[in-house]
Amino acid sequence: MLGDDAELTAAVLAAQNGDETAFRAVYRTVHPRLLGYVRTLVGDLDAEDVASEAWLQIARDLARFSGDADRFRGWAARIARNRALDHIRMRGRRPAIGGDETELTGKAAESDTAGEAMESLATDHTLSLIARLPQDQAEAVVLRVVVGLDAKTAAETLGKRPGAVRTAAHRGLKKLAELLGGDPESADALDALPSQRESRGRAVTPAGVTPASARTQKGM
Repeated sequence: MLGDDAELTAAVLAAQNGDETAFRAVYRTVHPRLLGYVRTLVGDLDAEDVASEAWLQIARDLARFSGDADRFRGWAARIARNRALDHIRMRGRRPAIGGDETELTGKAAESDTAGEAMESLATDHTLSLIARLPQDQAEAVVLRVVVGLDAKTAAETLGKRPGAVRTAAHRGLKKLAELLGGDPESADALDALPSQRESRGRAVTPAGVTPASARTQKGM
């Protein structure tokens, strides 16, 4: 796993230059949280397939990407979102969310109600609660708290203004705190929470992705 943004930025650059080991490291770092986001959009049953489609495009278009680790997360999330929305259009509805608790494993450094709500994102119970939020709130919470995007990058991913994303994330986290039985006013702490960069979830073997530069998913 890559422990910080500088390492992820370097790994993305190396992967663009054909380093398969670097590409595997990028995948293992980004995939668990990206899968959590896809789960928010399409549900548990289809998330792996949609995420695999997203990684196919990420691998194919990687040479055209330009930017640092944060921009890469946003770019990957935007690709995953587009694939998920295509899937939803074909199926015709947004599902209820199930989930494997290992996929959303962000932890807060502070002990407060908003932080407890964020930690609880790692449970099946809270994944089901996210499904009860309006989609804009669910996406904003997952992109900000789980994927670890700042408001500007999350806004670019969603095609919205940063202020709208901050508002949706605040409202979503406030509602989660209410549903979890906490003090909803503590949800104001969302913007003070540390970025959720390091992926602590299990590595998932990326089945089916074959980048144009002869990288394969085998062994990632």
